[in-house]
Formats: sequence, structure tokens, C-alpha cells
Amino acid sequence: MADTDSLAEALKAISVSTELIEEELKPHMDTLLNLLLEKKKGTAEQIASSGVLPTLAQTLRNKGSLTSQVALLVAEMAREAAVRERCIEAGLVTALVPLLNSSDQDLLLHTGRAIGRICFDNTVQQTQLVKSGVIPRLVAIMHQYPENDPLVNVCLLALCNLADMDAAKDALTEVGVAEVLTTQLKRAPDAERRHLILEVLGSLGESDALKLQFVEAGVPEALSEMIRKLQGDSDPHDLCSIKIASNLIVTLLLGDESMQKCFGEGTGSVYQDVLSWLQSSNTQLQLSGALAIANFARNDSNCVKMMELGVVPHILDLLEHHVDEGDVSVQHAGLSALRNLAIPASNKVRMLGDGVSERIRTLLRSDMPPVQFKLLGTLRMMVDGQEEAATVLGKDEVLLARVTEWCEAKDHAGVRGEANRLLAALIRHSRSPEVIHSVIKADGVQHLISMATSEHVIMQNEALVALAIASAIDIEAVQEPFWNADLLPTLQKMLDDPVGAVEVKFSTLGLICSLANSSMLKEQMEALNLKDSLSKLSSHTSTKLASQADTVMAVLSETS
Repeated sequence: MADTDSLAEALKAISVSTELIEEELKPHMDTLLNLLLEKKKGTAEQIASSGVLPTLAQTLRNKGSLTSQVALLVAEMAREAAVRERCIEAGLVTALVPLLNSSDQDLLLHTGRAIGRICFDNTVQQTQLVKSGVIPRLVAIMHQYPENDPLVNVCLLALCNLADMDAAKDALTEVGVAEVLTTQLKRAPDAERRHLILEVLGSLGESDALKLQFVEAGVPEALSEMIRKLQGDSDPHDLCSIKIASNLIVTLLLGDESMQKCFGEGTGSVYQDVLSWLQSSNTQLQLSGALAIANFARNDSNCVKMMELGVVPHILDLLEHHVDEGDVSVQHAGLSALRNLAIPASNKVRMLGDGVSERIRTLLRSDMPPVQFKLLGTLRMMVDGQEEAATVLGKDEVLLARVTEWCEAKDHAGVRGEANRLLAALIRHSRSPEVIHSVIKADGVQHLISMATSEHVIMQNEALVALAIASAIDIEAVQEPFWNADLLPTLQKMLDDPVGAVEVKFSTLGLICSLANSSMLKEQMEALNLKDSLSKLSSHTSTKLASQADTVMAVLSETS
């Protein structure tokens, strides 16, 4: 008998059955299943359009001897995307879901595949599945049958498809998914299984609650162990696993509590592995290592501990390795780590003593804006509150030449802003005549004056304070550059600005007070009729600002 004839006969026999007598249905089900397994083209569509799907659904609900066979039949049929909607309309999904409670592993396998294929890429159905409670059941199945690889694979695929849904993440926080995934990660037989587990972990790792569960269940250690085993391999699949796993560890470290558990006061195995990544020849591991160190360095106690344990030389070696035509992402991450490590005052002093500032100055050669931006921010953090560091860097002609060049970076506002802020910081924290002279020589004064008119209040104040310190320390040295750069007309505009910030005007008044000690600049104040601007501020709604304006007017009158 031809296949088409046997298919038509089987469908007819099933459709006319008024009572679902399994002995009578079985040979016809066998026919359908065999044709599907033989991949006969059009078979699935013919079955779906024949009207027998409700009969199949009822057979599943009856939970008799044909249940497993029918579940397999539906799973094979649902390989074809064209029939899936009709399967849903016939109630096959609602008939299949209760079968996930079975203890028959073959039935679980066929049922899982059938549901997975029917609901693939169907958000409405997937939402219904989560509501119907499949999440706890999938995890329970993997927990009960961890050695059944085909069944575990079906459950992992299902979690992979559902894991991005918030409702699924909520359900997973309550069912111990971390332990199950850790177990499967350790016994993953191949790259395909590894990637599947890593994909599930990646989707779920964004949840703060699950981050902590993953860390407590040993997921980072399992990932680190996997990376150790794969290191040195050149297989693209293994390299991909290393990339995903190391990125995932960095993600898990974004949670404060999970990060602290992994750090373990510097003795945690994950932290030790991260250190080894910095010295790896694998660029991806170097990048993840630097990002992980930056994450560990989110609180002062960790920073101090890592400094004691000697992490900084490893970061510096990494940065120097990438300084010429190296990886921009690695340099950026390495500098982020250094910047975070430099936040505690005790670390700044130690870094200076260890020659860190000298070593990272090699990065001044970089033409990459992201690296320039991070380098400037790192140097600024290192001199914050550190007179000696600010003095050493502030007298470095090569550094100042590069910084003033970056003050004019037209295509990168971030670099421009950080360069100006570093210039101001060198003066503010060193309070050194030599640094002031070096900044003048490097044509930095004009940049500080421009910075004083920035749209960012914090930058305006930093510039004004730096200019005030410079004028208070050596008015003779700065008066001519200030005159040539039109500082006073700029300050007058800032005082007259009706929408200017009060704190900026307050700092401006402080600077004018210092400038009054120069007869050259005093004459310019009179020529500009600066007293008129000051008198207007005397009636300002801010009593503090009004009082400061009166004080400055009195100083100008005394020095007249």
C-alpha cells in the first residue's frame, strides 16, 4: 500500500472512532508515527488538517497505554512550524502539560519535546506555560534525572526559551535552579550542552536574587573550573565557552553581596582565578580579569586588601602589553580597575611609592579616545588629596603637553572634560608654584578659563578654585597670562549671568578677591566697571552671595 493511502486510511479510521478504544487506535497511531519518523513530506500538515487533533488531545488526557506514543507523535508532528497553531487550537498543549508530572522518563522526554516545539517563539503560549507551573517541574525533572542527557537537554532548552520572562525568573528564585545548573555545568559532555547551560545562566544572571543564589551554589567556581580546563585550546567552541563564562562571572560580580562572597577577603578561588586571567595570553580572559578586578574594587576595604596582595603590578603589566596597537577594551578595563583601586587615600600613597603614575604614563601615547578618557580619570583620582603626587605629575612637561593637547579634543567631549579637570586638579592638590609655572608654560591657563565657563557646575567650580589658588600663590606669574586670556571679562559675564549658579558666582567672587592683589588686573577691573556688577549682587536673594559681594567690594575699595 502506498504511503499516501496508508496515511489516509489511518486518519479516516481515527476520525470515525466514536469511542477511543486503544487497541483499535494503536495500529493507526503506529502508521502515523512511522510516516512522521520517516520524514515523509507533508505528513504533519495532512494529520493537522484531517480533524484528528482533538482525538489525540483526548487520548493524552486519558493517560492510557497510548499516551507515550501519542506524545511522541505530537512531538514529531510539531517539528513543522505550519501545524503548531492548529495543535494549540486543538488543546494539545493543555493536554500535554499535566504529563510533566509523570515518572516515566520516556513520556517526559516526548512531552517536553512536544510542548517545546509547539510553543517555540510563541510568547502568549510561553506565558501560559509559566502560569501553569511548568518552571518548578522542569527544575524538578533535572534534579530527579540528572544523568538522563536527552531529558536534561529538553528541560534546558525549555528554560532557555522561558528564562527572559520576568515571571519565569520569579518562579526560578524559589525552586533551587542554581544547584541543578551547577551540577549540569560540571558534567556537561560537550560544547553544545555547555553553551545551553551558559545561555540559561546568562539570562538568569541579570536577576539580583538569582545572582546571590548562583554564587551560594558555587556557579562562579564551576565556571572558573570550566575555564581552567578549556584554557590553551584553540577550538572555536571552547574559546566561545571561555568568553561566555568569563563574561558571566563579571556579571555575577555586579551584585554587592555576590561580589563580596566571591572575593572572600582575597582568598576566594574565584578571585585567585581572576588574577591568573590578567596574565593569560587570551585577550578575552585579560578583559574579563580587568573588569572583575574593577568590580571587586567597589569598596575601600577590598581595594586596600587587593593592594596588599599585589594586584597592581599585574594590571600595569597588562596595560603596558597593550599600549602599542593593543586591545582598547583591555586598556579601558585595566584603567577602570586602577582608578577604583586608587580611591582609598592609603592606596594613593602606596601607588605613588610603587611608581604607578610613571608606569601608566606610557599610555599617554594612545590615540584611542576611550583609553585617553580613562587614563585622565585614573590620574585625576591618583592626585586627589595627594600633594606629592600632584606636584610630581604637575611638573612633568611631557604629560602637561599631552593633557593640554587633549583639552582641545574636538571629537570627544569626555576626553576634553577630563583633560581640563586633571589640569585643575594638579594645581588644586599640589598648591605648588612650580606646578603653576609649568601649567602656564604649557599654555594651560586658557583651558582653565574656558573650563570656568563650562555647562557643568562642578567643572566650573574646579576651574575657579584652581585659578584662585594660582593667583593666591604667585600673582606675579599669572597676571599677564590672565590678562592675555581675557579672564576678567569672562568673570564679569559670569557674575552678570541671570541664570548662573549661586555656587559658581560665589567661587568667582573668591577668585576676583585674589586677583585684586595685582595692580595690572586691578586697573582692568576699574576699566570694566566691575563694581557695578558687584553692587547688583549685593541685593541677591542668596544672603551668603550678597555678603561675599559686599566683602569683595570692600577689598577693591581698600586697594584703590
